[in-house]
Amino acid sequence: MLTNVAALLLDEVHPFELGVLCEVFGLDRSEDGLPVHDFAVVSAEGPVLRTHAGFTISTPHGLERLEEADLIAVPAGSHFMRREYPEEVLDALRRAVERGSRVLSVCSGAYVLGAAGLLDGRRCTTHWRHAAELSLRFPKAIVEPDVLYVDEGAVISSAGTAAGIDACLHLIRQEYGQEAANTLARRMVVPPHRDGGQAQYISRPLPRSSCDTVGSTLAWMERHLDQEMSVEQLAALAHMSPRTFARRFQQETGTTPYRWLLRQRVLLAQHLLETSELTIDTIAGRTGFGTAATLRHQFVRSLGTTPNAYRRTFRGPAATSVPDVA
Repeated sequence: MLTNVAALLLDEVHPFELGVLCEVFGLDRSEDGLPVHDFAVVSAEGPVLRTHAGFTISTPHGLERLEEADLIAVPAGSHFMRREYPEEVLDALRRAVERGSRVLSVCSGAYVLGAAGLLDGRRCTTHWRHAAELSLRFPKAIVEPDVLYVDEGAVISSAGTAAGIDACLHLIRQEYGQEAANTLARRMVVPPHRDGGQAQYISRPLPRSSCDTVGSTLAWMERHLDQEMSVEQLAALAHMSPRTFARRFQQETGTTPYRWLLRQRVLLAQHLLETSELTIDTIAGRTGFGTAATLRHQFVRSLGTTPNAYRRTFRGPAATSVPDVA
């Protein structure tokens, strides 16, 4: 049972991500029938810590408090991607997992778990902007860059900012049931459930490697996303055989021509949904999906939401379009 929770803070912690943990685990909402946790904010680096917003936080609790915790949650902080962490902090996290406790990271807090070796061989996530760097720093981690959170049993990791709320509600749902999670979500005025596999809203793909031989072909593909294209046609543009082109494309982009093209079309659809009043049918045509049904299918597969739901999220209820089709 989850009764004892500690938020582990390092210098330059982000207040919002810490606030998420305090809101979910640190408030007494027993009058609503919700569980009460023995919650503590623990400093890893002295009694007074700076936040990235310019103010300080003080707490009487040191690392010894972690030995009692059923859950240790690590919020995001500035420069977590490039700094080193006290070895006693990493040891405390490893001991917690060894004795059966769980650890949870919010956004760049994943780097602390990675430094402790807790992401090795496990699926995990962080904010999409940091995912590539997380993979480079911890090559044994299985980084999923476009999901809201990942639950690997002892280790839960979540993406940027509000995705920490999703991960915490998931944990409440897991420990106390759907009703408790829904009640807490209503109190916090947030959606009661967004599945962990739902995609982060990534504004652009992760940086692709430089392309020595297919760069001009990529540029042509970007300019003609509304057109049908085959590997044979693209290979001819690149003056290669289809087999050589497919191999070079994979080497230089890390993916296949079809997957690259699909990703670019979805990105263009996102842009048009955010910035235009075009109908779903028109957007489907301009992005090369052809029909609204195909656009919707690929959009849901890629982002976990429909085109109209995406448009409402980023443009508000006044945005207009034709209804999504089945």
